[in-house]
Amino acid sequence: MDAPAVPADPAAPAVAAPAAAAPADPALPAGAAPADPALPAGVTTLLLLADGRFPAGGHAHSAGLEAAVAAGRVTGLPELAAFLRGRLATAGPVTAAFAAAAYARSAGPGLQRAAGLAELDAELDARTAAPALRLASRRQGRALLRAGRATWGGAGFDAAPRHPDGCHQPIALGLTGHAAGLSVAQTALVGAYGVLTGPASAAVRLLGLDPYRTQALLSGLAGACDEVARAAAAAADRPAADLPAGSAPLADIHAEVHASWEVRLFAS
Repeated sequence: MDAPAVPADPAAPAVAAPAAAAPADPALPAGAAPADPALPAGVTTLLLLADGRFPAGGHAHSAGLEAAVAAGRVTGLPELAAFLRGRLATAGPVTAAFAAAAYARSAGPGLQRAAGLAELDAELDARTAAPALRLASRRQGRALLRAGRATWGGAGFDAAPRHPDGCHQPIALGLTGHAAGLSVAQTALVGAYGVLTGPASAAVRLLGLDPYRTQALLSGLAGACDEVARAAAAAADRPAADLPAGSAPLADIHAEVHASWEVRLFAS
């Protein structure tokens, strides 16, 4: 005999039916989560290019810190913080702006692209007073172009300015960022970030600084680094002569003194 039906309690809260599961995306492997729509394109490539382990030769350069340490001008974290702020205020805008401008020129037609990049290379050469710094920049540019060609390939690298020592590093960075599919702002950010990480890493080796506190210094400069990159990206299409031209005379002097040493830990 069937049990009598129990009438529903009118005071009981209604229970919603379970929502139907969203249909699986056929483009994703089974069990894979959909991509975060808030994650910008190219982030992994950005991390790869900004990584100090990318074989572009940056790890061999201290950006003048070795000479500053030898001169007694950088002895600990407070002086390193001032050194990094100075780098970001002078070399930062120049490096980021020329990288962004080289990126923008890389998108042009063949002859126009080559001429624009050659003009940028000459303008950057004029802004680099110390011969030792010019040579260091060109050697790093040559190494970066080699790594970029091997990693991303593409005919765009053929437009790199011709020079016996290679093109300047920011020009090579612009070409590489374009070939790698980064945005102009991401390419500028790699340039701005790079002027800080080289000397910061060198300081740990030269002075035995606490690497955690050194990284905290870099973290404190992250916002300023972003601003430098944004300004550089906004100026990417300006004439080469109108790009930043900041300088640091003491850094030029240190570079020439450093180049005269017979024994040194870093190339610059």
